[in-house]
Amino acid sequence: MPAGADPGELVRRIRRERGLTLAQLGGLTGYSAAQVSRYERGISPLTDVVVLRRFADALAIPPHRLGLTPEPEVRHGQVIGPTIAYPSLPAPRVAGTTLREGGEDPVRRRQLLANLAVTAAAASGASILPTGSPPVNGAALGELLVGRVRDAMLGLHTGVTVPPTSALHADMSRALTDFHTCRYGSLAVRLPRLICAAHARVAGGDGAENGTLLAQSYLLATRMLIKLDEQQLGWMAADRARQTAEAVGDPLLVADAARQLAVLARKADWHDQSMSIALSAADHPSLRSGVPAHTAARGLLIQSAAYTAARAGDAAGMRELTDEAAAMATELGGSTLLRDHGGGFSPTTIQLHRVSAENSAGDPSAALAAAQAVVPQSLPSTERRARYYTDIAAAFGRWGRRAECIRALLAAEHHAPEETHARPAVKSLVSGLLVSGRTTTELRGLAARVGALHT
Repeated sequence: MPAGADPGELVRRIRRERGLTLAQLGGLTGYSAAQVSRYERGISPLTDVVVLRRFADALAIPPHRLGLTPEPEVRHGQVIGPTIAYPSLPAPRVAGTTLREGGEDPVRRRQLLANLAVTAAAASGASILPTGSPPVNGAALGELLVGRVRDAMLGLHTGVTVPPTSALHADMSRALTDFHTCRYGSLAVRLPRLICAAHARVAGGDGAENGTLLAQSYLLATRMLIKLDEQQLGWMAADRARQTAEAVGDPLLVADAARQLAVLARKADWHDQSMSIALSAADHPSLRSGVPAHTAARGLLIQSAAYTAARAGDAAGMRELTDEAAAMATELGGSTLLRDHGGGFSPTTIQLHRVSAENSAGDPSAALAAAQAVVPQSLPSTERRARYYTDIAAAFGRWGRRAECIRALLAAEHHAPEETHARPAVKSLVSGLLVSGRTTTELRGLAARVGALHT
């Protein structure tokens, strides 16, 4: 390939020379016409060696013109040749398993343990106090949840009773409800227990049904770890989810695992890799069955790629991909709920996505305009409503409109206090407000509740 030549442009030129349509080339390479178009126009980067070889073979392009080297030598099933190291993962952010009594803050440690006792009793249905809800340190819930999920993943929990599979399914449903209603204290008990029990069931040879439970548990853990900005542990959970989902052979679980990996790659600023993961998964034949849930899973993957385009500074690509996902949602006609995704896939959730995507692309006015088309009460879960208000707050903050930013954060807190208090993104936004202008009683109170105000 000549210096400076773009592989997508080369593929488009040679396709036209061969007299092939996008759909015909897609049939030769195994991709949809829309995906081939994205490759040709550079919306989906043509950087993956496997993808490049498919186009080279289909169009009879000499490999070197696409920057490819000859096929590697394989001996006894092993590739012989140099290896390229993966980019470094983000620096570890996982704290120690416990806080030492003689460490920085024994009071905080006791509070965490008290919170755990409260949520454990709540999850088991026991009565805690004769009236009202017990006070919970919301800012510490994220730390508590991360620590317990990490211990479960490392096999550090002992004495876990493994209930029947039917009880595990019920517990999985309750854990998903905890996530979608932002009850993270309860989730900190339920999710680690699920991971441990599902592992025990799979290790006991109890079949694919328990493999599905294990994949679901790791997918939920990944979503929670991403939300809490625990990327390194998130990579581990996402990879376990991927391996288990592929072993089970469930296309929806495989698609969800790919989407979480794409999110993690985006958070690590690996934008090309994130786009490739999401769009390749969206174009997999297993999701092109016409089943509404499969179409919705494809739409969520395309939506994830759109957000990555926004983060990469490609506002036009973001809008094109978002429009593609919106057309799929409209074609489905109303909301399509997915088994493990209580947010569903609908024109309303696509519009919610536009708010954060436009803001990430650097256009808060467009983000707020998109927000005006969303009726918060129409959003399908507490978690989505909290996302709506925090996205609006981020747009107002980027625009320098402090009062509106604070009001939006307080609205998010009203709908989902545990979500608002636990998320590092909210704490960072509040910390920025504290140092960038005049503080108010409302702001100081919110800062104290999210752990951004240190006395």
